[in-house]
Amino acid sequence: MTAWTGMLPVDDTELYVRDTGGSGRPVVYLNGAYADQSHWKRVIAGLGDDYRHITFDERARGKSGRSADYSFDACLRDLDTVLEARGVDRPLLVGWSYGGVLGWHWADRNPDRVAGLVTVDAFPVGLTGEAGRQRIRKTFRRYRLILPIAARFGMGARMSADQHADVNIELNQIAADSVPVLNRLTCQVRFVLATGDSLGSEAGEMEEGRKVLDEVVAANPNVKVSAKVASNHSKILRNDSPAVAEAVRSLAASRATG
Repeated sequence: MTAWTGMLPVDDTELYVRDTGGSGRPVVYLNGAYADQSHWKRVIAGLGDDYRHITFDERARGKSGRSADYSFDACLRDLDTVLEARGVDRPLLVGWSYGGVLGWHWADRNPDRVAGLVTVDAFPVGLTGEAGRQRIRKTFRRYRLILPIAARFGMGARMSADQHADVNIELNQIAADSVPVLNRLTCQVRFVLATGDSLGSEAGEMEEGRKVLDEVVAANPNVKVSAKVASNHSKILRNDSPAVAEAVRSLAASRATG
């Protein structure tokens, strides 16, 4: 497959897509909720030319266009569109945070179309109920003035504070309801987990959330924790990219011999 970079039409917008091409196993990267594809550069460099790397910016992130629909289902449709447009069959999906949850649900809906999942610090826990929703809205309104600046550095979307909150509220509910999804996944799943907290979380909250994976690992033999690293949620791809790359290599090797 020839390398390609460009804008891909979907629904009412366009997605900025990069495909390194080549004959290696295709790896498709799914970003954090407000992040762009640039955060994968260290993982991609670590894996090298043995793989075909496909990255894209979600709606209103990075170089992609704005949309009237920023829902989780829209993101699943976007992944379908990218795979179809680039002619990708049975990719390895590597997702960080929001992208990890997307990977679980896409694989659950398409069990015969995925070679495996590497999930980077996403887990089936979320802030739910009215108290959770209000806390999320309060957090994003507090940071409303810096969100446009964050977008320039690939850590925010070109959305209002309330739109950021809407995305996060939906994600928290979906993540909290995802234990059954993880328990029934039939592909191999490898988790790379961070340590500590992230922006908007309270002290120790994320570490407690990661413990929920213990019951998933016990229930589904396809799910394993590949590594627990020192970086926090926000810095894991920057500081511990070798652990993510190793999880991809290990999973690809298991598929080759399985």
